[in-house]
Amino acid sequence: MKTITFYTDPGHGWAAVPMAELSALGIADKISRYSYRKGDTAFLEEDCDFFIYMEAIKGQPYEIKEHNTDNDSPIRSYAQYRSEAQ
Repeated sequence: MKTITFYTDPGHGWAAVPMAELSALGIADKISRYSYRKGDTAFLEEDCDFFIYMEAIKGQPYEIKEHNTDNDSPIRSYAQYRSEAQ
């Protein structure tokens, strides 16, 4: 079963997904610049990009592991998302 790590702060949330998985699913170029990237991990914003990902893995079993903070998440300081092709 796939585990999706989901991070939230008081204003927003992001799902951590390997860049390689986005490429394998054929959606790396569909993710907006409202998401973030650090190294080989994309942090998909909860409003649109996470939905694109969830549609792509439809039918696969998964669980969500949540990490919450009462402060601004460090994810906000990561680089703006760009696929390998951009």
